[in-house]
Amino acid sequence: MHFRARTPVLLPVLILTCLAASKPLCSRSSDGGPGEPVELFNGRDLSGFYTWLADSGYSDPDRVFTVVDQIDGSPAIRVSGERWGGIITREEFSDYHLVVEFRWGLLTWGERKSRTKDSGILLHCQGPDGNTAKDFKGPWMKSIECQIIQGGVGDIILVDGYDPTGNHAGPSLTVTASRDRDGEDVYDPKVPAREFRRGRINWFGRDPDWDDVLGFRGKQDVESPDGQWTRVEVICQGDRITNIVNGTTVNVATRSSLQKGKILLQSEGAEIFFRKVTLTRR
Repeated sequence: MHFRARTPVLLPVLILTCLAASKPLCSRSSDGGPGEPVELFNGRDLSGFYTWLADSGYSDPDRVFTVVDQIDGSPAIRVSGERWGGIITREEFSDYHLVVEFRWGLLTWGERKSRTKDSGILLHCQGPDGNTAKDFKGPWMKSIECQIIQGGVGDIILVDGYDPTGNHAGPSLTVTASRDRDGEDVYDPKVPAREFRRGRINWFGRDPDWDDVLGFRGKQDVESPDGQWTRVEVICQGDRITNIVNGTTVNVATRSSLQKGKILLQSEGAEIFFRKVTLTRR
């Protein structure tokens, strides 16, 4: 937002309004043109994001989202996982290379207390906050998810939502996917492409014996072992989305109906730390 010098009397009011609002009313543009990295996490605070929780909206009474001074020698975002929701970028982005480094904590909660540790990166988030529920009190937004879950980092999930009029609105994309032994869709660059309007496309090496139990690790998993850092890269270029985990391309989608939006890091029942969240415009 730009302020005109000829109306200085309004400036304090507008600044106070922005500071008082639970959801930021004043969006600022991140630095960084094409090829220049934008540090969405600045290492000090969450000023690049706002918070959303299904239980409490823009308020975070349980401090689900905080910044810790040091973990393994560096500051990091701590997401407790106790409540369902996320931290959301104040801006929308398109055509970028996103790098996120994460590691799991020790805590798990509620219905996921004894299940695989779960989180995710929601890309191209669009519509009102909480629009995964018709009353706009859901934890997420219409988006395309790069899944972060033990044994399934890099899966693609199509996250449905509702538009402001209450009509159901979901994303679509195309993936070269085969089906595994259990009939689940799995990324496979050697087969014909298919359009998807719902569901999940597993990364190419997801264990067919994957089980939703705490600590699961598959035979071909490329994510780091629990307690170590994993590097996730997502390249969004036009209608194409490429997921890379620890240097291995694990999933690719094209013809995405969503090509621009906010980015959301999930809180979904497991403690997780993010020490790097960097975006480079392409």
